[in-house]
Amino acid sequence: MSRRHTERHLVSRIGWLRAAVLGANDGIVSTASLIVGVAAASAGTGEVLVAGIAGLVAGAMSMAAGEYVSVSSQSDTEQADFARERAELVSQPAFEHEELAQIYVQRGVERELALKVADQLMAKDALGAHARDELGISEVTAARPIQAAMTSAATFAIGAAMPLLMVVVAPASLLAPVVSIASLLFLALLGAVGAHAGGANIVRATMRVTFWGALAMALTAGIGALVGTVI
Repeated sequence: MSRRHTERHLVSRIGWLRAAVLGANDGIVSTASLIVGVAAASAGTGEVLVAGIAGLVAGAMSMAAGEYVSVSSQSDTEQADFARERAELVSQPAFEHEELAQIYVQRGVERELALKVADQLMAKDALGAHARDELGISEVTAARPIQAAMTSAATFAIGAAMPLLMVVVAPASLLAPVVSIASLLFLALLGAVGAHAGGANIVRATMRVTFWGALAMALTAGIGALVGTVI
C-alpha cells in the first residue's frame, strides 16, 4: 500500500515573512532610535513618549504605503509580462513551444523528451508553463501588494510598541539605556524567530539584526546628545 509523501517547503512563506520581518525590525529600530535620540537630548519622559507614539503611527503608515507601492510596481511588471506572453502564444505558438522546450533542454532534459513535456504542459496551461519556466513567476512568488502592506504595517506597530513599553516602565534617569538594551533583546528575538520560520541560520540572523540595530541606536543617541548640548 503506497502512502502519499507530503512535503512542506518554507519558500511558501517568503511573501509574508519578508514583509513581517522587515516591518517588525524597522518598528523596533526606528522607534527605539527615535526614543534614545530624544532622550539623549535631555527631553522628559512625556516628550519621549509623545515622540515615540508619533513615530509608531507615522512609521506604520509609511511602511504600509511603501510596501503597497513597491509591491504594486512588481505586480504591474508581472501583469505586463503575462500580457506580452499571452499575445505571443496567440501570434507565434510554434516559437513559444520551441522556446519552452529549449529551456528544458538547457536543464538537462533530452530534446525529444523536452518537446513532449512542452507539448503536454502547453496543452494544459500554456501561459502558466511559460510564467513558471520562462519568466520565473509562480503562485508562491507572485506579488501581493495588499498582503505586504498590511503585514508590514501590523508588524511595524507591534515592533514599535516594544520600546514604547520600556518608556512607560523604565525610570526617567535610566530611560536611554533601558530602551537600548531591551530593544536589542527584542531584535535578537526577532532575528531568531524570523530565521526559524524561514529555516535559516538562527545565530547569523540574530547577530545581523542586533548589530545593525545597535549601530542605528548609537548613531541616533550621539546626534541627540549633540543637538541637546547645542540647544
